[in-house]
Amino acid sequence: MNDDLAALGARIDRTNELLQRMLAEVAKTPSTHAIFVDAGYLYAAAGRLVAGTEDRRSFDLDTEGLIEALIDRARTIFADSRLLRVYWYDGARRRIHTAEQQAIAELPDVKVRLGNLNANNQQKGVDSLIRSDLESLARHRAISDAALLGGDEDLVSAVEAAQGYGARVHLWGIEAPEGRNQAEPLLWEVDSQRTFDLDFFKPYVSRRTALSYDATAAIRPTREDVRFVGAQVAAKWLAARGRESLAELLPGHPYLPGSVDQDLLVEAEGLLQYSLRGQADLRRVLRDGFWEHLQAQY
Repeated sequence: MNDDLAALGARIDRTNELLQRMLAEVAKTPSTHAIFVDAGYLYAAAGRLVAGTEDRRSFDLDTEGLIEALIDRARTIFADSRLLRVYWYDGARRRIHTAEQQAIAELPDVKVRLGNLNANNQQKGVDSLIRSDLESLARHRAISDAALLGGDEDLVSAVEAAQGYGARVHLWGIEAPEGRNQAEPLLWEVDSQRTFDLDFFKPYVSRRTALSYDATAAIRPTREDVRFVGAQVAAKWLAARGRESLAELLPGHPYLPGSVDQDLLVEAEGLLQYSLRGQADLRRVLRDGFWEHLQAQY
């Protein structure tokens, strides 16, 4: 009898030891998050909030700057987690990338997924793409948290699928001038909700005017000129804020906080006398020049 109890106790001890090892391994595994952006919702809601219209042709969206701002915000919210990537869902005729969608696809840590556009310019198949990606990533334990920027009720099934595999889904929304721009059933299903206001989107949305077109009609600066201006702005930024601010900024490379990125854009446009809105390649060179100068000083 005593021998049986001793053997049972030994087995329990071994089981507990194995369990503790497993828990220790789980604790070592870093959390991972991904950001899922329904571009149709983003353009409509941000356009109405900032420019007073949902018509994409009536305003410019600085997608690169906005994506970096979303990544920066996610870094704050999911402090002990790493970013897998940003998934950008949009529609296109015959699923052929537009120039803007191609520029977005070339950004680091961004994957563009395209549904179709029908004759009325309505997206088709985007919700199913979001569900497929959310479910697959959650099933393979590739993500622990998903930040979903969208509002369509059809996304409920995507949320439920991801949650079924243990992932937490956090709904991000855009402030509505009146009423709601996200379906209630979607709000009920998610694990948390967060709304971004006018101040968050204002730096990245600008209404198109005759003047804004004239601003881009000037002679396009060379990449070398833009890179040099980026370094100039970095030198000014560093002189004003000091090395402590630089130490805080460096871990975020290659991304810049939204406020810093917007200041860089405005300052550079003033020095160049040229609008960089919608110029994704030059915006990237500008940031490269900014970072290169800062890293050389550290």
